[in-house]
Amino acid sequence: MQIDSIIDFLEPVNLHQISEDEGFRPTQLGSKVDIYQEYFPDLTEADVIIAGCGEYRGSGNPKPGFDAANAVRKHFYSLFHWHKNVHIADIGNIKTGNKIADSLSAVQAVLSEVSAIGKKVLLIGGSHDITQAQSNAFRDQNRLHEIVCIDAKIDLDKDTARYDESFLLQLFTQNPNFIKHYNHIGFQSYFVQPDMLETIDKLRFDCFRVGRVKEQIEEVEPIFRNSHMVSVDISAFASAYAPANKLTPNGFNGEEMCSLFKYAGLSNTVETLGIYGYDYKTDRDELTAKQLSHCLWYFLDGIYKSQQEAPFNDPENYNEYHLAFSEVQTVFLQSKKTGRWWMQLPNGKYIACSYTDYHLASQDEIPERWLRAIERE
Repeated sequence: MQIDSIIDFLEPVNLHQISEDEGFRPTQLGSKVDIYQEYFPDLTEADVIIAGCGEYRGSGNPKPGFDAANAVRKHFYSLFHWHKNVHIADIGNIKTGNKIADSLSAVQAVLSEVSAIGKKVLLIGGSHDITQAQSNAFRDQNRLHEIVCIDAKIDLDKDTARYDESFLLQLFTQNPNFIKHYNHIGFQSYFVQPDMLETIDKLRFDCFRVGRVKEQIEEVEPIFRNSHMVSVDISAFASAYAPANKLTPNGFNGEEMCSLFKYAGLSNTVETLGIYGYDYKTDRDELTAKQLSHCLWYFLDGIYKSQQEAPFNDPENYNEYHLAFSEVQTVFLQSKKTGRWWMQLPNGKYIACSYTDYHLASQDEIPERWLRAIERE
């Protein structure tokens, strides 16, 4: 499939649904984005591609629609444009199929083709099971990939009739499987059966409770730097910050979620980010759409700052530290430009890490991140 053939899966954006009658000001994002209306945008210069999704049947909602994607667009495009070197194209909404499988195939095809030409993709809308299509886009290309999922629950429930609460079962067991690693950020223990965590641990996947992340949120930044796709369920937001989240009053506040989105943008390896579970009809004063638009702004901020990072193969821009811990010789690298850290595994490969990992190693302690990485090799 060629990139121009994905137009068959897309429909244009209705500009009247995402802007006021007077349109956008010259300094707002909406005036800077190449939006698919009458003509399909030229993706050549774009750094970020936006697409809407309206498939919600996996959550038991029989009525698909693009109200959620358009609400987020409306508030996102009204924000001011600070990142002149980050170019955005909006390719419209991915058509909903007669069956859920048809919609998943369409999402998979669009993401696969767009990410294959080296563009980051923001997918807005749909139920959380669309994550499977997001992952299968890498599978189409026979590419191993690491996943970050931000969600209050772990969707491994084999006793539910809702696909958006069980899709991880199929994602983890499909054959062939191209998932190299899975990270779950922000789960709330009272929503998770203990045997689910045991299953995750047996697979050598990593889960981080919401309280642990809130205590030291900067410690999860390296997770994004090692990953290729991010899936966000709005249940991860505390409902005070995203009223459309009807699952729980607890979770990340707005500033914390903006930080997580910024980490995703900072990552040079993250290719797709999906925002799922937002039901426009349950939103209050469009506050959830506004919150999500702010998160997307910080995603752009992360991309802008990542453009300032030195190439990894340029040793002049990195401080190099040789350490030995528990009789293991290794090397830590610190970027002179951004201050971020990497550590070397016994096979010579470098993975993203934090200053805390370096500090532990300098105290002759084995960093947990290093140990978990070794277990997966």
